[in-house]
Parts: sequence; structure tokens; C-alpha cells
Amino acid sequence: MIDKNSVKKIFGDILSLSTTKYAMNTIWLLAERIVRIAINFFVTIYLIKYLGPDNFGLLSYAISFVTILASFAVLGMDSIIVRDLVSEENKSNAILGTSFYLRLVASIVSIIFIFIILSLSNEELSTSLLILVISTTTIFQSFNVIDLYFQAKVQSKFTVYAQFTSLVISSALKIYLIIINADLIYFAYTIALESFLFAIGLVVVYKIQVVGKHRWNFSFVLSKKLLKDSLPLLLAGVVVAIYMRIDQIMIKNMLDNSQAGYYSAAVKLCELWYFIPMALSNSVFPAIVNAKKTSEKNYRLRMQRFYDIMSWLSIGVSIPLTIFAPQIINLLYGAKFISAFPVLQIYIWSSVATFLGVASSQYLVTENLTKISFYRTFGGMIVNVLLNLILIPKIGIIGSALATLISYSVATFSLIFSKKTINQVKMMVRSLLFISVIDYFRKADEAS
Repeated sequence: MIDKNSVKKIFGDILSLSTTKYAMNTIWLLAERIVRIAINFFVTIYLIKYLGPDNFGLLSYAISFVTILASFAVLGMDSIIVRDLVSEENKSNAILGTSFYLRLVASIVSIIFIFIILSLSNEELSTSLLILVISTTTIFQSFNVIDLYFQAKVQSKFTVYAQFTSLVISSALKIYLIIINADLIYFAYTIALESFLFAIGLVVVYKIQVVGKHRWNFSFVLSKKLLKDSLPLLLAGVVVAIYMRIDQIMIKNMLDNSQAGYYSAAVKLCELWYFIPMALSNSVFPAIVNAKKTSEKNYRLRMQRFYDIMSWLSIGVSIPLTIFAPQIINLLYGAKFISAFPVLQIYIWSSVATFLGVASSQYLVTENLTKISFYRTFGGMIVNVLLNLILIPKIGIIGSALATLISYSVATFSLIFSKKTINQVKMMVRSLLFISVIDYFRKADEAS
């Protein structure tokens, strides 16, 4: 028999990914994301109801357009910067300064590229203006290197202060705009404003917490190293942006704005949960890097526990959303969005591959196998685009949801084709089949 103490010990072991420092950092990240999502949730629901399928579909299209064409601006450096800040603390000013200026230049290039594309396209002037306003967020996102600094120091609570402040202000402004029946373009301005306020907040908390130590400098030698290490991740990031957002662009162009609105409304409910793998990953990544330096056994154990938690959480989210999808859509958006519920039932299961994909990406970065990260993402994108081209004309937005589910799964589990990563697939399968749970209970039972 398994007594109560054994059960407590099992789940204590699972949740204890590292020391208290990492646990507290995760709590800060999760708390901020939960509050952020709660606020965003109600504001977004209010906004979707106000805009309706057509305008919300157009806004989602503009965001997707910018996401794809401006994905170059982050340079794929996030994990690389955190890794280097953890392993080379004495070079933090050079790492932060170099990465900031590289990103700033890349963001300006991205905006110019977007402007050129719009100039050559047949987009309406109002749609082009919507896209250009939202594209300014890429400049402000250059300051996100400060967030990466606090991640490396396992001090994400300082980032939370800046994020929460910008969120509250922008959310209040959105509600005000809805009350006064503002035009669509003003909601694009609030997206840019939130990004600007977050950048200002990051600068303020960084100067307060790192007094006298924030003299960033640019290193040409370091810039070459960062670009070399992050190039596969940069390409992977661009590809990820394409195959995460191309469906909404294709739906808008192959069907219409309203269908894009239904689809985007369902996707919003699925993406609400993506904060979980990102928050856990951002907090646990330094612990995984440190474990590799000290103990290979502990390193493997932490990865397995990471996969376990990601699997259980994603499945736990997917089951109730699948069962109650019609009721959820009707309750939140109203009867006019009821066409979105089949998309929700299918799309939500792609979160399993998404959660595990985020976890396995940390392994690829730690092992410097970033090329594999690109290859699997590129393969997923190709599958996604081809399936969308085939399925959207035949079964509409349901086909696009199926394309997403299949392509995400293909990308995540394609690690099986490399000898260097096949063990990670075995770990993921163990977690999906709850083999780790069985082992935990069996060992606890034997110990009792």
C-alpha cells in the first residue's frame, strides 16, 4: 500500500526541480503569468466581443504578419544569452551591450523590410497602417535582454514589476477605447504602447538593482560568437514564427476576415496556456545548465522530471477544453463565435507537442545542438504549410487546426531521427505514457 507520506514525497520530488532559489523564481514567473493572463483574458474577451469576427480577424492578421516578418529582430539569442550570462558572469556587461545593439539594428532592418513588403503588396492603406504601428514593438523588444539578465540571475521578480505595470496601463486603455467606441487602429497603438512601457520598466528596475554596474559595451569579437551560436536558433525562430502564424494569414487570404476571426478566437484560448512551459523553461534552464556541469545523472534526472511535468500539465489542460469547447466558446464569445469550437477541440491538443518542444529545446541549447533545433522546426513548417494548402480549401478552418496539430507533433518528435537526441524522445514517451509516474509509485511502495 502507498501511504499519504509516500504520495507527498513523490510529488515533492517531482516538483523539486532544483533548489529553493529556482523554485521561488518559478513561483514569481508563474504568479505574474497567472495574473497577467487573468487580466488579459477578460480584456481580450471584451475586445473580441467588441470587434466582432471581421475586425478581430483583421487585427490578428496584422499581428501575425508582423510576428513573421519581424521574427528576425530577436536574432534567436534568448537561450544563448542566458547560457552565457550563467557560465560567464564576469562578461555580463559585454554580453548585454553586444546583444542589445545587435537586436536594435536587427529591429530597424525588420521594420524597413516590412515597409518595403507593404509598398509592393496590394494591402489596403488601413491594413498597412495597422501593420506598421504594430511593427514598432520590435524596437522596444531590444530591451528584453534585461529580462534575460534577470532570468540568468534567477531574479525574475524584477521583470514581473515592469511587465505588470505595462499590462495594467495598456489594459485600462483598451477598456477605455472600447467604451468610447474607438476605431481599430487605436488598439494597434495600445499594443505598441505596452511594449514601450515594458522597455522603460526594464531599464528602471535594472538601474535600481544593478547600481554602478550597468555600463554596457559592444564587443565585435563577442558579436561574432553570439551570431554564430545563435544562427541556427535565429533561422529556427523565423521558421517557428512562420509555422505558428502562417495559418492565420492563409485563412485570411484563402477564406475571409470572419473565418480568420473565428480561428483566432479559438487559438487565443489555446495560447493562454503557453505561459506555463515558457515560465517553467525560463526558470529551470539555469538549473539544467548547472546540473550538466556537476553531475550527468542529475542532469538526466532533471530533464526527465521536466518532461514529466510538461506532459501532465498539457494533457490536463487539453482534456477539459476538448469536452467543454462548445460551452466555453458560447460563454466567452457568444453565439456568433460558435463556429470556433471545433477548432478549439483540435488545436488544444497541439499544446502537448508545444510543451514538450519547449522542454526539449532547452536540452538542444545546453548540448549546443542548435542545428537540430532548426532542422526539426523547418520540417514542421513545411508540413504545416503543405497541409494548410491542402486542407483549408477542403474543410476550412478545421483543416488548418488539423495541420497545426500534425505539424507541431512532427516537429517535436522528429528528434528520433538523430542518434544524439533519440534518448530525449524516449524520455518524452515515458512521460506521455505515465511510465515515470508508475516508477515513482512503485519505488515509493517498495520503500514503504
